[in-house]
Amino acid sequence: MKFAYGFSNLLGAVYRQGNLNFSKDGNRVISPVGNRVSVFDLKNNTSETLPVSTTKNITCVGLSPDGNLAVIVDEDGAALLVSLVTRAVLHHFHFHKPVSSIRFSPDGRKFVVTKENVALMYHAPGKQREFNAFVLDKSYYGPYDETTCIDWTDDSKCFVVGSKDMSTWVFGAERWANLIYYSLGGHKDVMVGCFFEKDSLDLYTVSQDGTLCVWESDTELGGLVLKKSRDKAPEPLRQREDDEEDKLEGEEGEVIRGKAEAPKEKDTKNVRYKHRSRHFFNKEGDFNSLTAAAYHKPTHILVTGFASGIFHLHELPEFNLIHSLSISDQRIASVAINSSGDWIGFGCSGMGQLLVWEWQSESYVFKQQGHFNNMASLAYSPDGQYVVTGGDDGKVKVWNTNSGLCFVTFTEHSSNVTCVTFTSSGFVIVSASLDGTVRAFDLHRYRNFRTFTSPRPAQFSTLAVDHSGELVSAGAQDSFEIFLWSMQTGRLLEVLGGHEGPVSCLCFSPVQSVLASASWDRTVRLWDMLDSWQVKETIPLTSDVLSLTYRPDGQELAVATLNGEISFWNPHTATQTSSVAGRHDLEMGRKEVDKITAKQSAKGKSFTCLCYSADGESILAGGQSKFVCIYNIKEQMLMKKFEISCNLSFDAMEEFLDRRKMTEFGSLALVDEGAGDGDGVNISLPGVRRGDMSSRHFKPEIRVSSLRFSPTGRSWAATTTEGLLVYSLDGSMVFDPYDLDLDVTPVSIRKQLRLQEWASAIVLAFRLNEKALKQEVLETVPHEQIPVICGSLPDIYVEKLLGFVATCLEKSGHLQFYMTWAQNLLMLHGQKLKNRSGAILPTLQALQKSIQRHFDNLSKLCDFNMYNIRYAVALSKQRGMKREAEEEVEEEEEEEEEEGEDDEALSEEMSEASIGDAEMIL
Repeated sequence: MKFAYGFSNLLGAVYRQGNLNFSKDGNRVISPVGNRVSVFDLKNNTSETLPVSTTKNITCVGLSPDGNLAVIVDEDGAALLVSLVTRAVLHHFHFHKPVSSIRFSPDGRKFVVTKENVALMYHAPGKQREFNAFVLDKSYYGPYDETTCIDWTDDSKCFVVGSKDMSTWVFGAERWANLIYYSLGGHKDVMVGCFFEKDSLDLYTVSQDGTLCVWESDTELGGLVLKKSRDKAPEPLRQREDDEEDKLEGEEGEVIRGKAEAPKEKDTKNVRYKHRSRHFFNKEGDFNSLTAAAYHKPTHILVTGFASGIFHLHELPEFNLIHSLSISDQRIASVAINSSGDWIGFGCSGMGQLLVWEWQSESYVFKQQGHFNNMASLAYSPDGQYVVTGGDDGKVKVWNTNSGLCFVTFTEHSSNVTCVTFTSSGFVIVSASLDGTVRAFDLHRYRNFRTFTSPRPAQFSTLAVDHSGELVSAGAQDSFEIFLWSMQTGRLLEVLGGHEGPVSCLCFSPVQSVLASASWDRTVRLWDMLDSWQVKETIPLTSDVLSLTYRPDGQELAVATLNGEISFWNPHTATQTSSVAGRHDLEMGRKEVDKITAKQSAKGKSFTCLCYSADGESILAGGQSKFVCIYNIKEQMLMKKFEISCNLSFDAMEEFLDRRKMTEFGSLALVDEGAGDGDGVNISLPGVRRGDMSSRHFKPEIRVSSLRFSPTGRSWAATTTEGLLVYSLDGSMVFDPYDLDLDVTPVSIRKQLRLQEWASAIVLAFRLNEKALKQEVLETVPHEQIPVICGSLPDIYVEKLLGFVATCLEKSGHLQFYMTWAQNLLMLHGQKLKNRSGAILPTLQALQKSIQRHFDNLSKLCDFNMYNIRYAVALSKQRGMKREAEEEVEEEEEEEEEEGEDDEALSEEMSEASIGDAEMIL
């Protein structure tokens, strides 16, 4: 179980090439990433990479209408039928030619595949078990060039195919008497999209030059008539319908119709199309060609993407522009619309971007971009919750290990980032770059708050921060010097000289102020940070040193050298304790342009990155190879090898020479194919701008540039040419009992529970070591009995129980229950655990990660509730003040009315008095 690490997730890349798909409910995006497929959940803001892979990069993905099945096709035409429910491969198939598009019919019974100039219709795999999942129904011929796009009618009776020969072909999925095939012209460039109107045979066709043609059919969907068969012979599987003589040729834009091969029925009338209108998109030069299109039938909205990164939304058939926006400065390679029509997905292969746009509110639902060049370095945060990566594109990205998404990107560096690391607090990231700066970033305010530079410009190739977070050191590859800065003041403290070659690696001791530096001058130097930065020890080696690392307890130093060996040293006595010869384990592949075999090429390769496991008993090693090796240090033997990729689209993957790629003039790999038509991923040379004639097609070489174990010990990550690969343990799949007897059974454990013997039930459950049973036993224990049970547990089970509590706390909703277990275990057995701090550290870090995650979630929820409460209080106060104001106004009105009545009474009395006085006078 200790080495049962399996592929968990792929980070650092969200889209490479191919078409995007939304799930049936519209809440998930299915994106091809190299030779793998990632699923992004937009509601829960998480990502998942399916544990299936093809032999080359994926070019198209077809999704069934119910969202349960997906057909994945790579560059060579090899296809996988994958269940999206179980994440398993159900069937392998090979089309033997590159496939441009694939589309299921709306009823899910058939799907059409376009390759070269042929459209192939297959029976879709059903729910019943079949020996062959891909059964060819018909082959449709007609276009003279490669087919590019497909669309089906809503009732699955017909489908339309667009081609690079500027024509569009409508085919019948059944043997219709009045429609076998129909050809439409009217365009002057490659077809990008063709779409049926809802519940109709009316068509919209879009070409690369930005032209939209609207075609109107004279027949409804219900007007299609089945052809009557003359005999009872079965239909031929292959139906070639290329009658060139029966085609009616006309001027540009006129309807070109093919006639049926069989004689027409007396009462049937052939389907005809009429060119209703033509519209043009705004053009901004030749570079702004239309590259992707999607149409949402219920809302009649057409989305078009262009090479300049602009996209348009139009309402059809009136062609009313809803809005036009620029979301990127790169070519939009793929467009998809979800089922409700609210969200639009965009994929940009040049920058590796994946965007989901809500067009009604004009806001981003999802916006992710990976490193579009190689990754160079990675580091885990102290609690294992975050991973930071640095790439050759000069960006520093921070990823959440729970969601698999990037939540902040720092772009201050102007050149390759060579090394990144976290400080011990976990809230500061330090990065070194070839631009001559070392920068510190704050994860509270997301800003660059320190920039460290050298007196003379230097290219920093490595970086280290001490355990206090105060000293920052960086090694230069051109001046052979090591620079020391203060994190607090930002001042340069010292320049350490002494190495006679480029500094390849730096590492601080975890337990004392000692800096270890490795160099190409075949030495490892230990610098004392407390004694005037003097050299404490110099360890001579027989070859150039490429990497070094300290064991987590600081009692051992591992060094990788150019001759392929890993040697282990005692840093206190500067003596070698053991070594591992790992050159033969690396197994370098053969490059396409190599003149020697892979076996000979591997002799010159070595490990370039090392990392200790969380418990310090094993070491992880990788280099310029597709393999990562785990060695047991004590036994000096290889425990397991991981093949990080099987993607033949990368270089140095094949072991033997492929004679099919050899010509009389040499290897085909030496032929520069140029920029092509823009369908491939162009990788520009460094320092050039868009539009320069600098794009080259080359195969990136597979390699591992950095390795790190998670502080929790449950996973490890590697930065590779493919991206950031995460491998983790799945304990539920592995049976690993401890001190097992015949009497230890689930029945006896449940019997102890009925007898309320809680401590013995827990011990038996941990001896059987089944996760579900352990969780059942723990959650059966009464809350008030937890302190008593924790005090009576044997010492050997305390660590196991604490580790299990940390694992359960990560996903369980019983926060107080498991927190009580953790608190009592730590309080009652704290001193014993402290004596074994090195072994218990991964468990404590896993516990800290779980607690921190719940703390963040609860604090967000409390903040949200506090805001709602304050809003409700403010609203009630506002209403109360309004009510008081209304009451005051009413009281004033009443007072005015009373005063008015008093005035009237007074005036009446005065008038009566005056009348009486007048009468008296008279």
